[in-house]
Amino acid sequence: RPQTALTISAVGVDVAVMIFLSALIDGLQASLIERTLGTQPHITVRPPEEEARPQLRGDIHALRRIERPAQRIHSIAQWQRTDEVLRCDPEIIATSPAATGDAFARRANASRPVVLYGVVPERFDAIIAVRDHLVAGRYQLEGREALLGSELADDLGLGVGDELRIQTPMGGDALLRVRGIFDLGNRQVNQRWVLTSLRSAQALLDLAGGANAIHAKVRRIFDAEEVAQRLAARTGLVTKSWMAENEQLLIGLRSQSSSSYTIQAFVFLAVAMGIASVLVVSVVQRTREIGILRAMGTTRQTIAAVFVIQGALVGLFGSLIGSGLGGLLSFVFSRANANPDGSATFPIALEPRLFLLATVLATITGIFASLLPARRAGRLDPVEAIRHA
Repeated sequence: RPQTALTISAVGVDVAVMIFLSALIDGLQASLIERTLGTQPHITVRPPEEEARPQLRGDIHALRRIERPAQRIHSIAQWQRTDEVLRCDPEIIATSPAATGDAFARRANASRPVVLYGVVPERFDAIIAVRDHLVAGRYQLEGREALLGSELADDLGLGVGDELRIQTPMGGDALLRVRGIFDLGNRQVNQRWVLTSLRSAQALLDLAGGANAIHAKVRRIFDAEEVAQRLAARTGLVTKSWMAENEQLLIGLRSQSSSSYTIQAFVFLAVAMGIASVLVVSVVQRTREIGILRAMGTTRQTIAAVFVIQGALVGLFGSLIGSGLGGLLSFVFSRANANPDGSATFPIALEPRLFLLATVLATITGIFASLLPARRAGRLDPVEAIRHA
């Protein structure tokens, strides 16, 4: 019994470590994705860039060096139709047309460069949850109203109800009233974003009813690049996913996933070796008993089944103990490393599927680890086993 208890405890510790590390890695991944995608769409569709048209003289280019032209803001041709194509894709759950471009925000003698977004409020909130991050005012854009990032509002000394002047390189000039202030947790976004109604931005950017970007949100975030390529082929427009825009982040996420899988593999390898070694010793210790059972008519399959069942039970009970211990360890770690506001410094994602996966894998590992000892026990000759004992 002490030997069995020690084996089950060892399996429990291994499973607890696997659950804790997997939950920690999953939590860090979820936090990174939330911080990154909290301020950008999954997919952005834009019109193709302007290209220089070289002059020809016969079959020879008149100019040896062709310079890339400056890019002007221009609308997506028939953007309503493109938006409809995107919304019909089964993998896309939300879209939002936008008129966006660089501008200057001015108040008195203060001036700041900003990125102007003309949006339909409800549709844009389905892409980037600005409403949930308001720190003042209301999420509403009617007429000449605007929503500002918190850093920009502080720089210009603006509050809800104040007015700021927006000027664009195209000659657009308008006074906008601050309707709300948001904090998306990204300093650059909070310093530069100005949201206004789609119609106001169209007038400021000289788009005349157009939209030069369509943002989309996909059902599964890691399918974004595949969906973007499909949409590019279907629409003929420039379509970029968050995965293409954040290649280094994607490499980091994949490295974390590989680390998690490696840890799980070594944990269950240790579990398998521990259970197998204990059962091998058990076969040696019980050689006489096995011989007597075989002499009384017990079949090889029954003898082998006894050890397989034992391995499965050790894996099952060990995983149940490890699940409880892993959950407790995660809770204590989260509490011990909390920020002053009570939020977790290292977010931990404890999900039911993680406990279920650990239990199933530990039980299966116990079964496979017992096959070799069970085979050896089933092949013992009763006469030799009794004489040997």
